[in-house]
Amino acid sequence: MRALLLAAGLGTRLRPLTETVPKCLIPIHGKPLLGYWFDLLLKPETGIDRVLVNTSYLPEQVRGFVAASPWRERVDLIHETELLGTGGTALCNADFFGGEAFMVVHADNLSRFDPAAFIARHRARPPAAAITMMTFATDTPQSCGIVELDERGLVTRFHEKVANPPGNQANGAVYIFEPDVLDFMRGLNQTAIDLSTQVIPAFMGRIYTFANTDYHRDIGTLASLEQAHRDYPPPRPL
Repeated sequence: MRALLLAAGLGTRLRPLTETVPKCLIPIHGKPLLGYWFDLLLKPETGIDRVLVNTSYLPEQVRGFVAASPWRERVDLIHETELLGTGGTALCNADFFGGEAFMVVHADNLSRFDPAAFIARHRARPPAAAITMMTFATDTPQSCGIVELDERGLVTRFHEKVANPPGNQANGAVYIFEPDVLDFMRGLNQTAIDLSTQVIPAFMGRIYTFANTDYHRDIGTLASLEQAHRDYPPPRPL
């Protein structure tokens, strides 16, 4: 399997830090977020052979980080002069996935889970499901996309950042997509496509879930970044 790491965001809520550093390279205990994702996904036992990273904002820093990474031989880069949106990037690079299921990751989050178990969960999905979404229990449900599930673990309703969400099981913005999802996006006849607003709502009842009970945090605000430093252990050498 291959994975797309979405890393082109501006990170406006993390200013002034992101005035000089792209959000995907914000460090936790001195290690950039993108480095955590490389180490998590590219270990031999995960089943992921290559990752694609998109760039836009401060791309030279991302390119420099990848060039110095021990995983650089298995990382490809694609630059977007204009942002294509979270779905548009996947569609524009459809050939990279070789017609197979693929993972999409918002690489500005901090997460720890078993990628092989995530892939196995997707392969065991109900027949109608075309997506497997990673979920997590959030302490700030009003700032997340909250999901409601049926007895099979399929998403039946999705509440994107509402004031009084019905629960705390949130979309972790880590997915495995079947090629059907790319076919759907092609049918939109758009270049820029957003997963949360244009794709996920169209697949209600066809989204299976994988619960991350280990660790997941959206590093979207300075407060969340500070919390990650408090509750996430410093990295150990590989």
